[in-house]
Amino acid sequence: MNNDSSIKAFMVVVLVAVVCSSLVSAAVVILRPIQLNHQLLDRSRNIMQLTGLLSEGAEPGDEELLALYKSLDTRIVDIDTGSFDSTVNADTFDKRRAASNPELSVAVPAEYDQANLGRRSRYAPVYLVWREDHLDRIILPIRGAAMWSTLYGYLALEADLNTVAAATFYEHAETPGLGDQITRPDWLAQWKGRQIYDAQGEPRFAVSAGRVEPGSFTAQYEVDALSGATVTADAVTALVHYWLGPHGYRPFLDQLREQPPVQSSPARAEDS
Repeated sequence: MNNDSSIKAFMVVVLVAVVCSSLVSAAVVILRPIQLNHQLLDRSRNIMQLTGLLSEGAEPGDEELLALYKSLDTRIVDIDTGSFDSTVNADTFDKRRAASNPELSVAVPAEYDQANLGRRSRYAPVYLVWREDHLDRIILPIRGAAMWSTLYGYLALEADLNTVAAATFYEHAETPGLGDQITRPDWLAQWKGRQIYDAQGEPRFAVSAGRVEPGSFTAQYEVDALSGATVTADAVTALVHYWLGPHGYRPFLDQLREQPPVQSSPARAEDS
């Protein structure tokens, strides 16, 4: 066949395309388990730091971290009914994808949508931490729109389901040096011991407009302001109020108070 033949040139192009696509497909197949393992490790770190099970300053290896994570009592909650749901597979459930699936999500009514979610998943994985036979704390996934991005985090509550044990934000795209202050360890440390609800059961937790005065009445509910990041700070307050409100986890928490959970065998859930 003539080297200048258009047919030969076409066949070369097709061959190169087939080889390249095969290599890309093979790379995806080979790298996918590695990618999933990294995601699981990141999730394990974010959640385990809120459990209170790690010694201060401890840095467990990847295998130990995964083993601890998998030992947690992880369950799926039907947010609408406020009850555990064993029909949803906790190992494969993808909360982010569910939020855009009409069958697995609900529209957030405007009067409740402080966090500007639009829609939320009907289900969520929650992590119960036990000490002996007693519930020590519960870890809840939270998210909400901020200045430039959606904030993704976890909130851990003590056994009274009102006192904050710890909190973290693990994903966002806020302004460096301003909105990204939500990841500062010293700021997040202020959350410990703060109350979510007041005596009337209304959400009172908030990021203050300034510095919280120790001993003041609001000190039990508020953490210091984020300097120069008012929009992000307000978004944090809003998302906490949403997720701990009537369209969020409030029905679930109320039900837990009335019917305390019983420790079950360890389970795992995926929270993407």
